[in-house]
Amino acid sequence: MPDTVGLPAEPRAALQVERLRSLVRRLTTCGNTFWSERLSEVDPSSVTTLQDLPSLPFTVKADLRDTYPLGMVTTPLTDTTRLHASSGTSGKPTIVVYTPHDLAVWAEVNARSLALAGTRPDDILHNGYGYGLFTGGLGLHYGGERLGCTVVPVSGGNTALQLQLLRDLGSRVMSATPSFSLLLAERAREQEILGDLNVEIGILGAEPWSEGMRTRIQDAWGGGFTALDIYGLSEVIGPGVAMEAPDDLGALNVFDDHFLPEVVDPESGEVVPDGEWGELVLTTLTKQAMPVLRYRTGDITRILPDPGPPDRHWTRIARLTGRSDDMLVVRGINVYPRQIETVLMDDPDVGANYAIVVDRRGPMVELRVRAELGDTTAEIPEVTDRLQKVLMDRLRVRTPVELVPPGSMPRTEAGKVKRVFEQVDDTDPLG
Repeated sequence: MPDTVGLPAEPRAALQVERLRSLVRRLTTCGNTFWSERLSEVDPSSVTTLQDLPSLPFTVKADLRDTYPLGMVTTPLTDTTRLHASSGTSGKPTIVVYTPHDLAVWAEVNARSLALAGTRPDDILHNGYGYGLFTGGLGLHYGGERLGCTVVPVSGGNTALQLQLLRDLGSRVMSATPSFSLLLAERAREQEILGDLNVEIGILGAEPWSEGMRTRIQDAWGGGFTALDIYGLSEVIGPGVAMEAPDDLGALNVFDDHFLPEVVDPESGEVVPDGEWGELVLTTLTKQAMPVLRYRTGDITRILPDPGPPDRHWTRIARLTGRSDDMLVVRGINVYPRQIETVLMDDPDVGANYAIVVDRRGPMVELRVRAELGDTTAEIPEVTDRLQKVLMDRLRVRTPVELVPPGSMPRTEAGKVKRVFEQVDDTDPLG
């Protein structure tokens, strides 16, 4: 079975220092132009403790774009066996490369994630993440196989086939995006087959989702279903960087023998004390083909100072509250989409589907929300007024709310759901 416990503090720190020193030494001597320049003033022998980590330079996503396509690969291409990519705002994808060793590590950390969630080797894993250049599908796929599961590589989309396979195969564990898992539950209820499904564990990631959304997803699937968060990003390895456990909801266990976490102030870059919120920074301690040193993820979290369950030793971080680059500035106020989702999901008269529009047509940016009604008999003006007041209290920004009938907003059957839209002319971005 994969290691779901981790090392106690002292041996963990010793292993991390050893691996960090080895990484820095390799990056300074591998002959890669990017790393030779980035680490030109770093003496590898100066890295002797974890307290030396903040003295090392950051890596950021722009570095991967600036060295596109393969400028950050540190091994000969003859030693690599896989390439993945994610879409980029600049038009160029972010490419990541793996050696056989990297793929073995990736399979291992995903097997850990599955086991930590309660998956057993005799389970049939229904893998609803997209396959291809996106890292989600293959990451969970090889993790499931490493654990000993029978993996169903169904990918995203085609809800009718998904539900047929879930019912006929009796899968107890499903991996998918939160939005797609919610859609599957809705369609199963519409077809009156929800009671025929045996799904107990949802391993949900690739999208930000709140505690309120967890409640909506679990309610949609019915009693006995637990929605768990899995975290990862392609620049680090893909899914499997950290995982939530059913006995420790709200905390993500970082597999810190492979991924060394820090939390820094997003503005200054200074490390913040445990317990304070900031930007997650990760160093890949064991990756060969395309390691990253102090990679600024843009994800907002905090290192949890309490140890959590006594039989586990991983570094625990809070579930992400959003991304620093997702922040919206509306009339001088900083707003995170997750704040809006929390308000909507906390209201019993609102459904689980919504969209946020950032209206840039006028001299001042405006914000508005469209959301589906839930299963309610409440009057629409009453619900609208309540939501607008709560949003004003929480955000300090006037946010008009439009409530629409249940099921009237489009669903995402493949890929990540889009929640934030921009309006620059009179065309409704929500159609």
